[in-house]
Formats: sequence, C-alpha cells, structure tokens
Amino acid sequence: MNRNDSSNKTSILLIDGQCVLCSRLANFIAKREPAGNIRFAALQSDAGQHILANIGYPNAERLDSVVWVQDGAAYTKSSAALQVVRQLNGLWPLLYGFALIPSPLRDWAYDRLAARRYRWFGKTDACMLPPVELRQRYIDDHTDR
Repeated sequence: MNRNDSSNKTSILLIDGQCVLCSRLANFIAKREPAGNIRFAALQSDAGQHILANIGYPNAERLDSVVWVQDGAAYTKSSAALQVVRQLNGLWPLLYGFALIPSPLRDWAYDRLAARRYRWFGKTDACMLPPVELRQRYIDDHTDR
C-alpha cells in the first residue's frame, strides 16, 4: 500500500525531545516516509515553541503531547498519531482505522502510555540528537520554519 499522497506539503511533528520513546518513534517515522514531507522539532526547543506560538497553541510550555501541524491545523495525542500513520509507506496507513474509536477513548489510552513513557523507555537530560542521515529532517533553532 502506498502512503496517502493527498498533499505533498511539509508537515511538522513536535515531539518530547527528552523522551527516548518519542525520539525512537521520530526515527521510525522518518525511515518510513522517505519523501521528506515530515519534519520534526522538539517541543522544548525554541523552534518548537515558536511553531506552537504561530499556530496559537495555548500554554505551549506545559504541553505534554505530540503535536502534528499541517496546513495551519494542529492535532494532539491520538489524533496526531493517526495523522502520522496516514503519511507512512507500507501498511501503516491501515492503522488510521482506529479513527473510528471515539477520541476520548483513544486519548485515554494515549495518556496512559504518555504518563509512563519515561519509566518504561527512559528520559535524557537534554534533547537527543537524531542519526546523521536524518538530521536534515529536524528543525532546530537556526532553521527556517
């Protein structure tokens, strides 16, 4: 199955840069979306905070969720994850079928995982560096947004 190519515009996935699980998932996503239409930034970074401010996200400094930004719209929690899988190559877009589950139930499951992610997967003191081959996909504080 090919990924959904309804838009070739760049999308941004904001992740917790200190979360080992989040960093691994960003690398996983980048490898399954080789066209480079998905870019990444850490929520904690100046770039991430700037992006959130530009879309009018309230209380960005207290945000504890991945955020998917595309065409001026922002999605969080399970809705963000579902938007991501739609962009991947292979069979991953089939997971979008979970959109049939009401978002409060999906977000409840997301929140359970998010609350335990540091304990189960680890946390770093600083944002992790992406692998060399994926660094151009990451927005840093010196990259045009």
